[in-house]
Amino acid sequence: MADFSNLLTPGDQLNGFTVVSAEPLPEVEGWAYVLDHPATGAQLLWLANADDNRAYAISFKTPPADDTGVFHILEHSVLDGSDKYPVKEPFVNLLKTSMQTFLNALTFPDKTMYPVASTNVQDLENLMDVYLDAVLHPALYHRERIFEQEGWHYELESAEAPLTTNGVVLNEMKGALSDPEDVLFMHVKRRLFPDTAYAFESGGNPSAIPTLTYEGYCDTHARHYNLANSKSVLYGDLDIRRETAFLNERFSNETDRNAGAPNVLDLQAPVRPEPATVQLATAPENACVGIGYVFGTWADREQVLAADILLDALMGSNEAPLKRALLDAGLGDDVSAYLMDGLAQPFVLFEVRGAQPGVGERFQQVIEATCAELVADGLPVDRLEASLAQAEFNLRENDMGYPDGVAYAMMAMNGWLYSDDAPTLYLKYEDDFRDLSDSMGLGVFEKLLDRMVVHNDHHALVTLEPVEGTGTAQEAADLAKVKEALTDEQLTAIMAEQAALKAEQAAPDRPEDVARLPHLTVADIDDGPSEPTSRTVDAPYPCTVYDIDTHRIDYCYLYFDLRRVGWAELPYVSVLVTLLGKLDTHRHTAAELDTLIEANLGSFSTFIETYNDADDPLNTVKPKLVVAAASLSEKVDMLATLPAEVCRETLFGDTDRIKAILTQQRVALEQSFVNAGHTLAMSRCCAGFSKTALLSQQTSGIDYYRFLVKLLDRWDRRATGTCELLRNLCGRIFKGDDVEMSFAGAPGDVERYWQVAGDLGLERDGHATKDQLEVPTPRPVKEAFTVPSQVCYVAEGAAGQLLTHPTVYDGSWLVAAKALGYGYLWNEVRVLGGAYGAGFSCSSAPLLTYYSYRDPAVDPTLERYARAGQWLEAWTPTDEDLEGYIVSTVAALDAPVKPRALMRRQDTLRLAGRPAGWRQTIRAQVLAATVDSVRALAPSLADVPAAGAVCVVGGADIVAASNAGLTVQELL
Repeated sequence: MADFSNLLTPGDQLNGFTVVSAEPLPEVEGWAYVLDHPATGAQLLWLANADDNRAYAISFKTPPADDTGVFHILEHSVLDGSDKYPVKEPFVNLLKTSMQTFLNALTFPDKTMYPVASTNVQDLENLMDVYLDAVLHPALYHRERIFEQEGWHYELESAEAPLTTNGVVLNEMKGALSDPEDVLFMHVKRRLFPDTAYAFESGGNPSAIPTLTYEGYCDTHARHYNLANSKSVLYGDLDIRRETAFLNERFSNETDRNAGAPNVLDLQAPVRPEPATVQLATAPENACVGIGYVFGTWADREQVLAADILLDALMGSNEAPLKRALLDAGLGDDVSAYLMDGLAQPFVLFEVRGAQPGVGERFQQVIEATCAELVADGLPVDRLEASLAQAEFNLRENDMGYPDGVAYAMMAMNGWLYSDDAPTLYLKYEDDFRDLSDSMGLGVFEKLLDRMVVHNDHHALVTLEPVEGTGTAQEAADLAKVKEALTDEQLTAIMAEQAALKAEQAAPDRPEDVARLPHLTVADIDDGPSEPTSRTVDAPYPCTVYDIDTHRIDYCYLYFDLRRVGWAELPYVSVLVTLLGKLDTHRHTAAELDTLIEANLGSFSTFIETYNDADDPLNTVKPKLVVAAASLSEKVDMLATLPAEVCRETLFGDTDRIKAILTQQRVALEQSFVNAGHTLAMSRCCAGFSKTALLSQQTSGIDYYRFLVKLLDRWDRRATGTCELLRNLCGRIFKGDDVEMSFAGAPGDVERYWQVAGDLGLERDGHATKDQLEVPTPRPVKEAFTVPSQVCYVAEGAAGQLLTHPTVYDGSWLVAAKALGYGYLWNEVRVLGGAYGAGFSCSSAPLLTYYSYRDPAVDPTLERYARAGQWLEAWTPTDEDLEGYIVSTVAALDAPVKPRALMRRQDTLRLAGRPAGWRQTIRAQVLAATVDSVRALAPSLADVPAAGAVCVVGGADIVAASNAGLTVQELL
């Protein structure tokens, strides 16, 4: 392994950079080097280690001064072409052609980040080159229509038509601020920080976005997107001399716009405003209350870490003391708490969802009274120790949802944004963690809770009150007034500009401009990563062990067959997996069990997962109840016993607690319908063709949600029978006849597991049991479900095997999905249509599915789906284009994954009966794809509109405007 210690010494001069500091950083298994670029004022942090998933991020301090979302619009806009790369959307070109493992841009309340990652050094530098030119030399200064596309513009189809607005960020934020929780957070933040940048919505409030002018947008970029206002992070196994030379060349070409000072980011003096009420057109059950407590500044890193642990101990589960007190108070359907860090002044936010009328002040009283009691009596040490143990597990697992280099760049900015002297403050945790562990029982957490809540003079309470109506209707009324005030000449100008924008959006890039973009070739692709080997071990049940380096974490998955369960009983299995681990067992109360699990298991969950047979994927269905758990290697004995206790010994007698848990699940499902409607719509389309997908509707989709609503509405009458059925299901499902296990962990731990676990206490029938599960025949429908939202999600799909031109799944479909997603749908649905996102998916069934995300309309999107087959049939990419699609597709297949995800992927292949080397076969087919092999798929796409299913999830006004012949049902 390469040694990254002492490579640079403070004071060293390196290609225009000066080394400021060098220190070991065990948290990243490497060293941290900080460098300055005196010529521009830029700063650079290199996190040097052996990781070959390398990353770079450049960030700018961007505190907003209003609600126009200008920094969010700029985040989109700078990636729409630059001086060096004058194509319309180099960002999309990179998605199509690079080996990126991460490529995006992110707007935060006070900063904007542009991170990229790749396992290929040349590819990383290609990404860096395009991104740096984008942020420093964007085309937005001479292409005003970038502002119109990404921000907002008026649209008018004729002089008699209604005036409307459109724009990618505008529609994104209409979707985001259809979520009551996002609206609540916006107003709590506004009340906590009335005199600072945090009072404003950095993403943009849809009512304020149309007040942003092009001139103000350009001025904002000029004042903030300069290197003196930037901080860069390099990560991984890199040649720092090569990379500093690379950066110096690009930094030295920065444009000096003499624009003036950036917006200020001040600290807020403590405030205690009167409770506020805000209204939102949403469903009555979406009433919610939030209270935020500001408890310090970013500079006290240990306090922020302690607050995270404390919040978990207080609110991390239904049995945590503060959450239990709030639930018992009956204030609403669910309560939760969040640590809002990554701000100059972190705060904790407590929220009650499904709030009863007028509970705001009572909510605050219960929080503060309960916290005062805990301060006076002492916090439960066992819960604090369990939360510390959970934090230790999370740190060792290091699965942050992003490539490590991207996640570390985000963490670094939690301190570095506010002080040039704090680039590694939030990357260090070992000493703070040790101090907190040593301070257990010494009152440290009680003192923090007292400052944070009990005696805190900086807090704000907001109630969100649902009202009738729709935001769409109000917007239409407002725009009608705007139109009345416009002259005929102005209306004509709007129509002309709309036509000009569409023409510019539809015009292809010049080939010579596209040729400027850097790209890799197939020759740059290394051999793919090898799949982990597996073996079976002598155990009471079939047990597959994967040879994966898990960093001394043990992962265990138990798969129980559901063939003994009838179709009508499947929703109750979903109820069962929701409850397991949250109720009393024969040996422990729910509170005791909760503490034991958190103290000893890094994760524990139960869920339903459905597999099909690779030979007949549409008509076969193999549902499993999965018991998933993980622990540190030294706690493998608890891994072997606690999950088994939950499965065998859970008691189903506490009907009030069961109702509360199921109500929380209902609330979570309703929130997902508004925020992730595309996932819901896609799965609903697939259920029209696949028994596996249809079964998923019964256990987790719309059908299950409706079952759950009815169950809760009739709970008093159905509670006793439901509990008896749950006991019966446990007896039928948790059998030794129908279980298999997979394991990955430290050497020797699987043997230790079975020594402790024995046979898991599972009974066997000892004779064949008739299958009870019969799945109905899927039937496609065209339907829409209305939710409180100003946007919609549009999905259309079909089964490749059932079309007039049937198709089978191979690697060419993956290349086609890339081409359709970024070559056709991005331009048609996102750029021209104004949706925030769109894509195409082909699963191995194969199920062909289009989707849009935060879309302003239904019918135009369906019309664009219908033309996709014609587009693909006429597809004539250059050799470089095709090669780019192949490279990016292979890169997605080869992308590094964390041990848990790798193990789960192998389980999925095994349980679906995929032959050994199946992924390598698909990868080889991708590499062998040709224009002809991709175009040959076009007839299947042409069949989809006639034979396919359609599902729309969205606002009632948008759905009502559709003429697609959809069966409309109200969902929320």
